[in-house]
Amino acid sequence: MDRYPPVAEHGMVGDLQTAALVSSGGTIDWWCTPRFDSPSVFASLLDSERGGHCRLAAEFPDGDSMTVRQLYLSDTAVLVTRFMAPGGVGEVADFMVPIDSSAPTETHCLVRVVRVVRGSLPFALTCRPRFDYGRAPHRLSQTDDHSVLFHGPGTDLHLQSTPGVALLADGNDVTARFTLSAGEAAAVVLTSTKGGDPAPLRPTLDGVVDTLEACRSFWQEWLRSCTYRGRWQDMVNRSAITLKLLTYAPSGAPIAAATMGLPEQIGGERNWDYRYTWIRDASLSVRALIDLGFQEEANAFRRWLRARIEDKASATADPLQIMYRVDGDPHLTEETLDHLEGYLGSRPVRAGNAAADQLQLDIYGEASDALIVGGDIGAIRGWKALSDVLDWLAEHWDQPDEGIWETRGGRQDFTYSRLMTWVAFDRGVRAATEFSRPADVARWTAARDTVFRQIVERGWDDKRRAFVQHYDTDVLDASLLLMARVGFVSPRDPDWLTTLDAMDEELVSDSLVYRYDPKASPDGLRGSEGTFNLCSFFYVEALARSGRLNQARHAFDKMLTYANHVGLFAEEIGPSGEQLGNFPQAFTHLALITAAMALDEELDKARNGPRHGGNGHHRGHPATHGLTVPGTAGHGGDPRG
Repeated sequence: MDRYPPVAEHGMVGDLQTAALVSSGGTIDWWCTPRFDSPSVFASLLDSERGGHCRLAAEFPDGDSMTVRQLYLSDTAVLVTRFMAPGGVGEVADFMVPIDSSAPTETHCLVRVVRVVRGSLPFALTCRPRFDYGRAPHRLSQTDDHSVLFHGPGTDLHLQSTPGVALLADGNDVTARFTLSAGEAAAVVLTSTKGGDPAPLRPTLDGVVDTLEACRSFWQEWLRSCTYRGRWQDMVNRSAITLKLLTYAPSGAPIAAATMGLPEQIGGERNWDYRYTWIRDASLSVRALIDLGFQEEANAFRRWLRARIEDKASATADPLQIMYRVDGDPHLTEETLDHLEGYLGSRPVRAGNAAADQLQLDIYGEASDALIVGGDIGAIRGWKALSDVLDWLAEHWDQPDEGIWETRGGRQDFTYSRLMTWVAFDRGVRAATEFSRPADVARWTAARDTVFRQIVERGWDDKRRAFVQHYDTDVLDASLLLMARVGFVSPRDPDWLTTLDAMDEELVSDSLVYRYDPKASPDGLRGSEGTFNLCSFFYVEALARSGRLNQARHAFDKMLTYANHVGLFAEEIGPSGEQLGNFPQAFTHLALITAAMALDEELDKARNGPRHGGNGHHRGHPATHGLTVPGTAGHGGDPRG
């Protein structure tokens, strides 16, 4: 672990087009530029020797004690690493200037501000970029003591410093050593540009400080739109900022995580590239964004999603891929980077994602729900594209697929996939009726009802008294925790409660939830994995909606203890409470938000009683997502008739 800090020992900074991870020791060990999915400049998180890094930290003589703490400035994405010793206290503030624009840019600026607040401290800077995932050489040119240029393949990295920080060449890398006393400050600025672009203006300390304040103001102003005022405001705010940081502003498309290749099992092969936009993940975020008050972000993704549907609405192939690049490019060719060691030896390291070619039928339910949530889909072209997709789905829903977890062990009739095709038809029928849109409503209705009956008959296991992963197994699957949320069953239906009981016995460990048991349901991959944070928060929401409030709140409070020191979550939790998988994980933070809102609402209802008639759901039943069509999809009573 000396060469590889724990995954959780990081904060993230970003400018809404790219993001970097900064370890609690002051090292930038992950940065891809000019986009989230571009090749890396710093990737020592995947290979401590070949990956490249930029370290800026206080130095202490052997024997001196040192305490290091890391935090975000309140309600911002400005990350501060503090170094405390008997001789002095100093800090490094890392941030990127937000580029909240519809125009992508090749220029991205990562700023590191150093200051000492007590005594004096020596600092050391080491900058060792390694372009193209460490595959491409670079050359160094130096203008003077405060400006150097790393020439990479198509991308240049400018390193500039303010007076007091003299940059020294170390082969093709750069080092610096300097000492600051109380009240003194300095700055180091890393700017990536397209190869051949002129050098940026030389930074001044006053200018850098003004930029930091502008960055702080941007985030605090943005967060004012958040309407959440519940019990867990700090964690919800941090999760909202994290989701914003992981959204590519020019297109409105969120990525799944900032990183690639971080393992779900140390030393194992479950190492994927998550720097892309999954239809499922992003679509499920729409309702949460709207409920938080971030209508603009929700609409930006809906426009991106509608464009993907319109692009392929008349094609003979599947109307949608499961994932795309942030600009909508469908090509995500997977390659293995055999020259990289991998995090703690976890290989192979993969760039790109071959799962893009999988068939996952559930995405049509999430996409339909996202487009229709809160009102009309909008333009006539948008409705035409969506109706064409539903017509296609009416022909193709009844087939095996790879499922939500992107298994590589063969297609199955996954219950969750069927559930979400039911959602697609249900939302389409409701929207066509509500907004008087042209549609083959009779066909969609027949398909919806057929799917419903099939799930009840084949997705239910009488012996286990539970809905199961797919039609040929009795294995449970945590994705089905969404059955009540989407309105397929009432959250207090007896058969839903016995499904929850079965999951509690088989998938839940001290309030942490496994996706499924890979030993009982082989997924085509070796090794095991940790509990899945997304599912743990879905579990909290399901418990809350089912009326098990004490259990839900206890599970939620325990889950929050697994957040790292700055409130971030990876994808999974390992046996010793360590964070595993790509980091930070957008889906986890989305699920945290929805769990907090559901738990707040149910706790308030328990204390005050329903706020209005009916079943007490706020802003419309979760099955309708704001539609006003009479009758919800909860069906009531026993879903099996």
